[in-house]
Amino acid sequence: MAKKENKNVHEIPIKVEGEEWTKACDKIFLEKQKTVKVDGFRKGKVPRSIYEKRFGKESLYLDAANLVLPEAYEKALKESKLEPVAQPTIDIKSIGENGVEFLMKVITKPEVTIKKYKGLKIKPEKVEVTDEEINHELSHLLERYTELVTKEKGSVENGNVAIIDFEGFKDGVAFDGGKGENYSLEIGSHSFIPGFEEQIIGMKVGEEKDLNLTFPEDYGAEELAGKDVVFKVKVNEIKEKQTRELDEDFFEDLGMEGIDSEEKLRDEIKKSIQAQKEMEAENKYVDALLEAVSKNVEVDIPEEMVEEEVDRLMTRFEEQMKMQGISLDVYYQFTGSSEKDLKAQMEKEAYNNVLYRLMLEEVKVLEEVEVNPEEAMREAEELAKKYKMEKDEFLSQFGGIDFVKYDLEMRKVIELLKEYNK
Repeated sequence: MAKKENKNVHEIPIKVEGEEWTKACDKIFLEKQKTVKVDGFRKGKVPRSIYEKRFGKESLYLDAANLVLPEAYEKALKESKLEPVAQPTIDIKSIGENGVEFLMKVITKPEVTIKKYKGLKIKPEKVEVTDEEINHELSHLLERYTELVTKEKGSVENGNVAIIDFEGFKDGVAFDGGKGENYSLEIGSHSFIPGFEEQIIGMKVGEEKDLNLTFPEDYGAEELAGKDVVFKVKVNEIKEKQTRELDEDFFEDLGMEGIDSEEKLRDEIKKSIQAQKEMEAENKYVDALLEAVSKNVEVDIPEEMVEEEVDRLMTRFEEQMKMQGISLDVYYQFTGSSEKDLKAQMEKEAYNNVLYRLMLEEVKVLEEVEVNPEEAMREAEELAKKYKMEKDEFLSQFGGIDFVKYDLEMRKVIELLKEYNK
C-alpha cells in the first residue's frame, strides 16, 4: 500500500518475484550468452552453470530489474490511483535470487488555498501612439529603402560607402585575413579596427594611402593583438546614401497593398505600433493580475515540480539558441557561465510558472470552468488554420486534444480573473 508523507509525497513499494523474476533472469542470461566469451566454449554456447560460476548469478540481476521495471511501474501507478505532477523517482530497495523490490516516490498535486481572487482592481494600462513614434518608425522605413548611388565628385565622408582594396602588413610581411578587394566599407560603422575608417575620410577615387594602425590589446588573433601594422588602401569608388522621398516610386518599392500615399502609410504604421503596444500591455496586465492573485495563495510547492519546469525552460532556451546557430556550450563560453548558473537564473521564473499553473487550476475548480470535447476540437481546427497545418498534424505536435482543452480552460480562467478584478 502507498505510504503517504508530507501530504503530497507518496512512497510505493514495488515487488517482482517468483516466476516473473525467474523468467526475467533467464531472458537476460540468453542475451548475455550470445556475446560472452569463455575459454573452451563457442560464442553463444556457454552453459548457464559455467556462466554463473564464472560471473556470478548477481551479474544478471541489474539487467533483469531494468527489464521488469517498466511494466511493474505502470501497474503499481495504476493500482495506486495517484496522479503524479512530476516524474516519479524509483530506487532499488533490495535485489537478489528471489526477486527485486523497488521503492517508487510519487509527487502528487499539492493542496492550494486561495484566500482572495476577486476585487483586486488590476487594470491594463492605456495604450496611445504618438506622432513622434510614427515619425520615428517612418524614418526607419525610409532608411531601410535608402539607395546607394555613386558619388561623382568629392572625397570620402562619414556615412559614405567606400569600395576599397586593402592589404595589411606586420613588419613588412602580409598577414592572413588582412586582404580584401572591392570591399564595401560603410564609414562610421566601426566594423574595422579603430583608426581605419577615420583615415579613409578625405580620400578620393583612385587615391592610394598607407594607414599606420595598432591592433587593440584584446584583439582575437593573439599574433596581432597590440601590434603595429600598415594597411595599404586604394579607393575604387565612393557611394553615398540617397534619401528616399515619399513618392510614387517609394510606394511601389514598398509593395504594401493599398498604401499609395503618406497619409495611408502613417495610418498603417500607427495600426502596427498600436497592435504591438496592445500586445505588450496585455502581457504586462496578465502578469500583474497573476502576481496579485498569487499573493493571496497558500501552497507548498514540491521542489521536483520546480526542477522539472527548470528543465523545460532549459530545453526551450537551448532551442532558441540553436535557431540563432549557437550551442549551449558556446553560450557558456561567451557568457563565462555554466549550466548550473543558467538553471539558477531560471529558478524564479520556473517557480512562478508552477505557482500560477496550480493557482489557475484551483480557480478552474472553484469556478467550475469546463471545455467540452466539441469546443476543444473547434479550437484545434482554428489553431491548425492559424499555423497553416492539418488538424491531425497540429494535434500531434501540440500534444493532443487534451492539451488543447487544458490550454483553452486556462485562457477562460484568465478571462474570468480579468472580469473579477477590473
